[in-house]
Amino acid sequence: MLSEFEQKMDKSIEAYADDIATIRAGRANPAVLDKITVEYYGTPTPIPQVGNVSIPEAHLMVIQPWDATLLPEIERAILKSDLGINPQNDGKLIRLNFPTPTEERRKELVKGLFKKCEGAKVQIRAIRREAIDYFKNLKKKSEITEDDLRVFETDIQKLTDAKIKELDNVTEAKEKDILEV
Repeated sequence: MLSEFEQKMDKSIEAYADDIATIRAGRANPAVLDKITVEYYGTPTPIPQVGNVSIPEAHLMVIQPWDATLLPEIERAILKSDLGINPQNDGKLIRLNFPTPTEERRKELVKGLFKKCEGAKVQIRAIRREAIDYFKNLKKKSEITEDDLRVFETDIQKLTDAKIKELDNVTEAKEKDILEV
């Protein structure tokens, strides 16, 4: 019965991990392009789906679109985004040079990371509340006993604690990545 709520918690953690993957930590990471879209045959398409994205060096990312006519469109999309990097277009591909963030900027990124983590924890706690309400309703309908309710509440709390620990581990790994020079 708990598996439904565990799946919801796992989805929250997965969404959080995907969200923080787009935080630029100084090294080139293709995930930062996932939310930037270009108009491709009338459809907004993420940049990684319109060309080859490679990382020849730690601080350099190269985008080589399959259709060379997309180069100006990709360049415009990157400039409009909150990436904060000026693309270099040489007519065949686009180079993105990722400068190492300053100490102050890294601390700001970590603060934002912790705010996002707290938001994810709130989601997990909301799922816990939803699960407890579900089992209390079953108790009201006399489908489970008072003892069963206590067991379920304990199991839900253990599950919640484990998922929050998992969130903390993901956050800690990203924090190390951001603070690494």
